[in-house]
Amino acid sequence: MFTKNDYSSEVETIIGPSVNVEGSFTSQGNVRIEGSVNGSVNTSGVLSVGEQAHIAANIQATSAYVAGYIKGNLQVKERLELAATSHIDGDISTKILIVAEGAQLTGKCQMSNSNPTNNTTSNKPTKKNADKTSDKTNNEE
Repeated sequence: MFTKNDYSSEVETIIGPSVNVEGSFTSQGNVRIEGSVNGSVNTSGVLSVGEQAHIAANIQATSAYVAGYIKGNLQVKERLELAATSHIDGDISTKILIVAEGAQLTGKCQMSNSNPTNNTTSNKPTKKNADKTSDKTNNEE
């Protein structure tokens, strides 16, 4: 589980509690948001959203820890953790989802591997398998 201390030494950008960001916010490093953001947030690092944060934005991040309020869709490539105090009003897409008791999510959740070609099982029959099924049916008649 992530904790506040997991980010404190490696955070590149901090949006403090008294800061209000309007528009698109992009970063290559880890970002911690304690204030408010209206627009969009995109980071190739880890996003940490504090308990008092209020975000009205679509978000893209590699990993994220959310303890505050987000109105918007989240696309997290690896791991998304929702703390007990988090409130998400939007859809989420991630590879790994951890939800603490008390976290609120109003929206859809999609979980999948980041590389869909790694999926070795398929519900669709291949032509070869379909032909075998057809042969069995014809032979049984």
